[in-house]
Amino acid sequence: MQFIRSLIFNIFLYLGIICVLILAVPTLFLPAKFALYCGKFLAYYIIFILKVFLNTNVIFHGLEHLKKVEKFFVASAHQSMFETFAFQAPLDYPIFILKKELLRIPLFGWYLKKIGSIEIVRETTTKDNLSFFDKIKKTIYKNNRPLLIFPQGTRVKFNEIVPFKKGVGRIYDALGLHCIPVALNSGKIWPKNSFFKHPGDIHITFLEPIKPGIEKNTFIKILEEKIYSEIKKYP
Repeated sequence: MQFIRSLIFNIFLYLGIICVLILAVPTLFLPAKFALYCGKFLAYYIIFILKVFLNTNVIFHGLEHLKKVEKFFVASAHQSMFETFAFQAPLDYPIFILKKELLRIPLFGWYLKKIGSIEIVRETTTKDNLSFFDKIKKTIYKNNRPLLIFPQGTRVKFNEIVPFKKGVGRIYDALGLHCIPVALNSGKIWPKNSFFKHPGDIHITFLEPIKPGIEKNTFIKILEEKIYSEIKKYP
């Protein structure tokens, strides 16, 4: 039964993504907001098929924290392909920082560029790093959209604890904005690189904002503690 459910879900997942990508081609020649609408639709579509085919509810907690400050960026745990799409439901058109490889994918990468996604710069010279963080700051303030980052740097297992990348501290320092941490358990339901999807609900928890102005290494430690402590509370 789990195989059948997972098979049907995966079919509808990828068919849905392909259909949206094809139908949204005209948005590549229109203002970015039209491509952003398509991304939000896809988020709700995936939440819907999770419910229909896997009987999985997606439950957002702490949404009130998104209203506590006017400008902020979001730093989330990353366990699954799921949250890459799902965050477009509660957030107002987030800006993603992504691996350069994703931007090279035909059609899909074009949309990522269209909506203003920023390719990540790894272990480069100091000059390039300064330019990279300055670009992030300009993009955020110009578009008035929240930045979404995954400080673990890659998808990890639900119960896996890895140190956060130092880049999240640099971004925090450069932006001078509140950071809203996010804990989740998507890896229990939708594991990394797995055909099978498991029963249970997906919880996404927006935590109390972390104020700006903290020393960046101290900020990383606070961020790790908040996110991992919350993840441990999930059943």
